[in-house]
Amino acid sequence: MNIFFLVFFVLYASVNLYIFVRSWQALEFVHNWRYLFALFFLFSSVAYFIAKIFSDKLPFSLYFLAVWVGSFWFFVVLYGFLSVLVIDFIRILNSGFHFLPKFLFSNLKLTKFLVFTLVFSIIALCGVLGYYNRSSIKVKELKIELNQKGKEYKIVFFSDLHISVINNHKFLDKLIEKINELHPDVILIGGDLVDEKSNILEKYGLVGKFKELKTKYGIFAITGNHEYINGANYIVEYLERNCNIKFLRDTAVLINDSFYLIGREDRSIRFFANRNRKTISELLKNLPQGYSTILLDHQPLNLDEAVSAGIDLQLSGHTHNGQIFPLNFITNLVYEVSWGYKRKGNTHFYVSSGVGTWGPPLKIGNNAEIVLIRLNL
Repeated sequence: MNIFFLVFFVLYASVNLYIFVRSWQALEFVHNWRYLFALFFLFSSVAYFIAKIFSDKLPFSLYFLAVWVGSFWFFVVLYGFLSVLVIDFIRILNSGFHFLPKFLFSNLKLTKFLVFTLVFSIIALCGVLGYYNRSSIKVKELKIELNQKGKEYKIVFFSDLHISVINNHKFLDKLIEKINELHPDVILIGGDLVDEKSNILEKYGLVGKFKELKTKYGIFAITGNHEYINGANYIVEYLERNCNIKFLRDTAVLINDSFYLIGREDRSIRFFANRNRKTISELLKNLPQGYSTILLDHQPLNLDEAVSAGIDLQLSGHTHNGQIFPLNFITNLVYEVSWGYKRKGNTHFYVSSGVGTWGPPLKIGNNAEIVLIRLNL
């Protein structure tokens, strides 16, 4: 097993155990509820993994339930863990400084239960607000001027849709309607388009709506790490055959004799396919001079490579800007640009927070966005 997944599962199990033990202690006031809570906790904590492992064997209703419950549980675990940490920190401080009111300790069982109820009520409220925010797709407008030849292209860019039984038909209807209202010349997809295997996409008819997208010069996409997690070659073949999407896999295409669109394989190709992707210089080597260049690269790492190669505009995703506050502090440490626009030298960069979500269908501290780029050439 890959060391990343091993570390993830160990941490996930440890955090769940910590939350469960503290919750079990908090439910002493209503001890008859403890066993029902334990069953719910156990199911929720393993539901997502069971759904993904046995996706081919589970009936749709059970698969749907397990994915939804398990996805929301990731959010509950994050905020539950942070809440318990804060509570325990206050408790330890109070043991030394005794600043909490004494009446809180007159009936400690009741106090712990009320704190438990308050914490999970706040988590539930945050979940509702985060779900509403994720469901409200925003359009971010960006104007990029590369030269003064007088041509303007309307490019719609989005990334990290993560099509699944969560980001499903209803969400796709809203997205496609919003994109078509913008009347784009070109549609660009920055990776992580799907979050299911191709047989699940076909079984539940999750991607057929893409045929309704309208564009003058086509729809182009690149692979992200989730394409590789779910079987990139099968995913790409299925989407190209059924959705009128052209994947650029370390290749380039000339758009209307005006600019080159270059798509990179995701860097996770090295782990999943045991081969390296091409460098940007290799991708540019056989392209004629004098054309503007737009690079699609899912993960916004090593931005200087694009600057050195003379790329005019790089579009990326992957970060989700953490998706749920305060994880954006981590992505801001890892990535030079976690969300938004930056210019380095003569190269423009935009990193999207993503239109969809991975795991819990919630966005807290960022938007579900599509980007309308007015490209002046």
